[in-house]
Amino acid sequence: MIFRLALRSLSTRPIRTAVLACGFGFGIAVMAALLGVGAVILEQAHSPALQGGGDLVLIGRFGTVDSARFVMTGVVGAPDLARKVAAISPWKESTLHLMSASGPIAVTATGGIPSLERAIGDPETAPIAGWVDTPADRAWTSPPPGEILRAMDRFHPIPDLPEFASTWAEWLYFNGHTPDGGTRFYLTFLAGPSSGTPGRRVAGVRLQLERNGTMRNYTAGAEIDEARLLETAPDLDIAGNRVRLEGNRYRLTLALPGARGEIVLDAAPGRSLPPAMIRGARGWVSGYTAPVLSGTLRAALVVDGDEVAFTNGIGYHDHNWGFWRGVRWQWGQVAHGDVSILYGRVFPPADVADPDRVPGFLGVLGPGGPLGFSTNVSIAESGTTAGQPDQVVIKARGRAIDVSLTFAVDRLTRSAMSMTRPGAGPALDFLQLGGEYTVSGSIGERALNFKARGAAETFRPR
Repeated sequence: MIFRLALRSLSTRPIRTAVLACGFGFGIAVMAALLGVGAVILEQAHSPALQGGGDLVLIGRFGTVDSARFVMTGVVGAPDLARKVAAISPWKESTLHLMSASGPIAVTATGGIPSLERAIGDPETAPIAGWVDTPADRAWTSPPPGEILRAMDRFHPIPDLPEFASTWAEWLYFNGHTPDGGTRFYLTFLAGPSSGTPGRRVAGVRLQLERNGTMRNYTAGAEIDEARLLETAPDLDIAGNRVRLEGNRYRLTLALPGARGEIVLDAAPGRSLPPAMIRGARGWVSGYTAPVLSGTLRAALVVDGDEVAFTNGIGYHDHNWGFWRGVRWQWGQVAHGDVSILYGRVFPPADVADPDRVPGFLGVLGPGGPLGFSTNVSIAESGTTAGQPDQVVIKARGRAIDVSLTFAVDRLTRSAMSMTRPGAGPALDFLQLGGEYTVSGSIGERALNFKARGAAETFRPR
């Protein structure tokens, strides 16, 4: 029928039919050509040679991967992946401006480590004999013990933002407990905003020590030199109290009224969470890293005239920085055997970011490095005994992770935290929780099923 209609159309209107046929043919030819070109472009876009060689390109979920050395050693360098990786090379792209007589010319430049670029078969660098690793390149690719921890623990200059500057704070946080959980502590070395004197910052040290069910606080404060802080951190000196990073060991020396002595935390290799930042409107920022998710702890203290000493304790260390007015968070950490789990969520002020759009996170690390990570995380607190949560239920889901944690609270310390006071609304108290986690689920091919003591943090109205 269609063939007969075509013949009748051709016989009655031959010119119009011929033009229409040519038009259809031309359109089909153009479409076929475009599809062919598109396929070639797509194939070339996936070509490793266009990325400088290699078969896998890593990018950060929140932007540039600032901790490339950590990714190389702690993630791709973990035993499960290292045997599958022949070579790895970090590179960074930036815009340079070439100044000419007619004005600046923007040039896109890419930087990398020569030996690593050649190892992945980069065709641009192979023929350039003079492009070799400098001493700085070699120090970057083969850092001495603890150098990655030191890079993660560096302190940050206060951004030039008068609206938020008075709420800036950055601190090193340590916690730990004896093997039986009978003695535990929280220890914070904090550098706050400017003291009002140019080049000086307010700073303080706080030890919270619990023995026999009783928590006591010991504090000291001082002004410190900002330039020295930025140059030497995490090596800190505040009112006679010190932090020293010696290889993979943190040595904490205390000289507080009522509490003095030494705490030593040995970091377990591969148990770190690299730095991450949340950015909001008008330059607002909040950052977090956990250099030691699990480590071995020992302490020798004299507290209120009594000796407090233990070995083979379990320790943890993280590092926070940013603007804190109106900020609250949920956080928790537990370690058992060769597994460490960390979870949390930050709630920024509503005028800088939508709190509902900032996801929670949960990370699991094993003996050789990260086992898995999820941002599909729920953190639900329940119970109102004395205005505190009795239980926290955490669930994390993903392609290769299905983990549930139930935290039964049996200890609590409530503190007023002036730096997080909201600009409007009720004041909040900071709650530090102790208790037992029940962990179940799986990550990859590994099943998780254990109970262990851990810590958590949250906020409640005063």
